[in-house]
Amino acid sequence: MRLDRATTHPGEKNMNRYEGRRALVTGGGSGIGQATVLRVLAEGGKVVAADVSESGLKDTHAKAEAHAERLTTVVMDVADEASVRAGVAFALSALGGLDVLVNAAGILRSSHTHATSLADFTRVVTVNLTGTFLVIREAVPALLEGDSPAVVNFSSTSAMFAHPYMAAYAASKGGIQSMTHALAAEYSKQGIRFTAVQPGSVSSGMTDGSGESGRSHGPGLPEDTDWSLFAKLSPALGEGFAGPETVAGVVAMLASEDGRFVTGTEIRVDGGTHF
Repeated sequence: MRLDRATTHPGEKNMNRYEGRRALVTGGGSGIGQATVLRVLAEGGKVVAADVSESGLKDTHAKAEAHAERLTTVVMDVADEASVRAGVAFALSALGGLDVLVNAAGILRSSHTHATSLADFTRVVTVNLTGTFLVIREAVPALLEGDSPAVVNFSSTSAMFAHPYMAAYAASKGGIQSMTHALAAEYSKQGIRFTAVQPGSVSSGMTDGSGESGRSHGPGLPEDTDWSLFAKLSPALGEGFAGPETVAGVVAMLASEDGRFVTGTEIRVDGGTHF
């Protein structure tokens, strides 16, 4: 039984969870971000998909043809403060407010740590961690006025488990996870829920290098990679990696009313890779 076998969304029995809800999804031009955009649209939501890749956003729009009237796209570089300010402002204007924020934008670059340049390390942390912070900072005022507001951030199994050659990525995702807990506490009495997902063993543009987004670089493992170090990174369920829609379903639950009592925590979505 394959985890990515379904061509329809598993949440179809409750397709109105997002009716009347407004969502901004970063990294919406490929991979899990794109899958999340399509899932929220399928459940009735109004979405702004943001991505650094214009071609990726065009692909998302084409795939969302049945719900195109509820989808708006915006080119936004989460690593650039001015771009985030402009992009979030555009999204708020297009949506008329904000109820849900999903921070899926990120990059993955791999190398021997002793051969990693400061520029490469800083770039990964800037896009993944600082980018998540910048979007949240700009969106919080609108979320405070939103309906059952929720933020879903993207951590990774690498934040808690050893993923060799990915020190910068692991550091950025660990930071996102810690920041999610801090934000959940800070805004708990004001009604904003903050959660994180930890994808692992999921096939996407980021993990297989096929993503169109300029922010979704493949892992690029070193030529002399010791593959025995990856022995513990195989999923116990299914036949190989799951598709990005698997994670999108969990994100949709967390940001919906079904997740109304979940905050300040993370959910691992890895098919039992890390029992």
